[in-house]
Amino acid sequence: MTCLFQSFQEENTRNNKMRCLIVYDTITGNTEKIARAIASVLKARIAKAGKAGINEISKYSLIGFGSGIYATKHHQSLLRLVDKMPENIGNNKKAFVFSTAGTCSLKLLWHLPLRKRLIKKGFEVAGEFCCKGKDTFGPFKLIGGLNKNHPNEEDIKNAKEFAKSIKMQVK
Repeated sequence: MTCLFQSFQEENTRNNKMRCLIVYDTITGNTEKIARAIASVLKARIAKAGKAGINEISKYSLIGFGSGIYATKHHQSLLRLVDKMPENIGNNKKAFVFSTAGTCSLKLLWHLPLRKRLIKKGFEVAGEFCCKGKDTFGPFKLIGGLNKNHPNEEDIKNAKEFAKSIKMQVK
């Protein structure tokens, strides 16, 4: 997969097209499945939040930020990464936010802390996506968690549709 991303990056540099990076964190693997689905449509490079450097992030024109929702917000590694970024890193760049969660009915509320941080850094937030993921928070751990079979094929399909909508916005 690295070769595919490298050749895409080389092609992007030659053709001066949009370059996309997806930065994520995952504990159960749910969010990685969604990150890979989105990346397949956007021809994006993916990197875990703990390994993505600010210099690397600055080279991309579209950056996706995602993780599971833990105690009502994105993973701390993702929030810390955005907090470390210089104020103007997002100028002339677009971002999108995605997550996996026990339920997505409150996604706008859960995405708010990350969205605010991205806007403060100068990014234009082009969209947000959430799908069900295995949830073992609090008492759900006692029963083996909720949404054990998510993300499923339908969730992956929806993530790809979301990526297509983002792609249309940034052309």
